[in-house]
Amino acid sequence: MGVSYVGVDVGGTKVLAVRVSATGAVEATATRPMPGVAAGPAAVEDAVVLAARDVYGDLAPAGLGVSAAGLVDATGERFLFGAHLPWRDAPVRQAIADRTGLPVVLDNDANCAAYAELVAGAVRGVRSALLITIGTGIGGAVVIDGRVIRGAHGLAGEFGHMQAVPDGLACECGLRGCWEQYCSGRALERVTRVALGRHLDGPEVTALALAGDQVALHSFASIGTWLGVGSAALVSAFDPEVVVVGGGVSAVGDLLLGPARRALAGALQGTAYRAVPELVPARMGPEAGAVGAALLARDGRS
Repeated sequence: MGVSYVGVDVGGTKVLAVRVSATGAVEATATRPMPGVAAGPAAVEDAVVLAARDVYGDLAPAGLGVSAAGLVDATGERFLFGAHLPWRDAPVRQAIADRTGLPVVLDNDANCAAYAELVAGAVRGVRSALLITIGTGIGGAVVIDGRVIRGAHGLAGEFGHMQAVPDGLACECGLRGCWEQYCSGRALERVTRVALGRHLDGPEVTALALAGDQVALHSFASIGTWLGVGSAALVSAFDPEVVVVGGGVSAVGDLLLGPARRALAGALQGTAYRAVPELVPARMGPEAGAVGAALLARDGRS
């Protein structure tokens, strides 16, 4: 095995690791369960280190990238806050570097996914784009002039915590009515649970929808409609060439994206006189965050 790089994506329900070659080809993947907020920061660090070692074994990579769902400071040193992770203003980059002995890069998960899509996916060759990742919650990234824009403090793209419904559903972040409460994996499960009177997880809802179950299809239509309405607000703000949708929930394709495209066109002003940007799936799939983290370990975080 030649020079390789490892990326670890730390999400609300799982920790996903990939090993990529120097050219960016995925060579190995591994998944571990996310310990959960109550388990504490050290348990999450353990999961990151173990998932990384699952894919690199005894042959240490040239670098390790960590993609984390939440607020990462502008220096890429500290994880400030995440609704679904236990770190609070924590020096995560240095902690993982100390645990592994490797050069480590830390960034927000959607920024990592956007970088992967810039290098080899749906944003390659595109000057302006929005990336929306739909998993346990919603992440986002802004691409302008071929660069991921992180904002003055490194915190740009937190689309999931824009208020969609004043005094709406309580969010794990401490606010109410956040967009991700109506458009996310957890929202999908909640809508289905209310309709059926019992809990199903995301993969179970997806299986039912693919089999033609009307309740599950309605759940995806609800989530997709919220995706389109929220995307319309972002398109009004940024006027991108394309809106790219990634994350685990996006793997269902048109079950989600069909309603989203219709809602985007319906909620955007002046569509008779302006171009409605394409809403397309991420090409890198659910591994985009981990792949992007590995590529940032290769190329450096700018």
